[in-house]
Formats: sequence, structure tokens, C-alpha cells
Amino acid sequence: QLQVVQSGGGWVQPGGSLRLSCTASGTLDYYAVGWFRQAPGKEREGLACISHRSDKEYDDSVKGRFTISRDKSKNTVELQMDGLKSEDTAVYYCGALSSRLCVTWDVDFWGQGTQVTVSS
Repeated sequence: QLQVVQSGGGWVQPGGSLRLSCTASGTLDYYAVGWFRQAPGKEREGLACISHRSDKEYDDSVKGRFTISRDKSKNTVELQMDGLKSEDTAVYYCGALSSRLCVTWDVDFWGQGTQVTVSS
């Protein structure tokens, strides 16, 4: 059982930046890892995915503003969020996918979630 642990998040003004980080109790090297979010009253949605070989995919809602990356030496996957908008306010989740590739974003192991609030 892989334990996925997130850090980062918090409050930022519109136009600002935040960075989220994700690590795990075991190696993430053989997993594709995705970032997701869930706003109040809405379904959880996938934002970005990075494959085991660091191919990246983004949802249109964050393309050009968010950047996913991984550092295998640190066993981390990060989400750099720039140009944040009020509609980005949500609980953000990291997940280790059931596949090594970002084909279907089915998550085997979820992080605990972290709140991101964008407001003035």
C-alpha cells in the first residue's frame, strides 16, 4: 500500500502563484502521477498528469498556467500553479495512477488533499 503525502497550498491573491508537492512512502518512479481538484459542489477533475518517463498532459482549464514536474532523485511530483484565478479555489489532490502512462487517469493511491484558496 503506497501512502501518498502532499504539501503546499494555502491562500493567494488572484494572479499569484503556489506550488504543491507530492511524495510517497515508496518509490513513485513506476507510476504516472496526476493532480486533481474538487471544488465545493463539483466533481473531482483531473488537471495534469506526468508519466513514469515524464511525458506530461494537461487539462485545457490549466494549460499554460500550471506546470507538472517530477524529481525522481527526491521522489516528488510538483504542481507549479501560476496566474491563479478565483475559480481555481478547491481542494487539490495528488494521485498515483494505476498505469505508468497518462492514458486513463485512474488513481490507485490518493493523497490527503490540500486546500487552495484564491481570493482578494
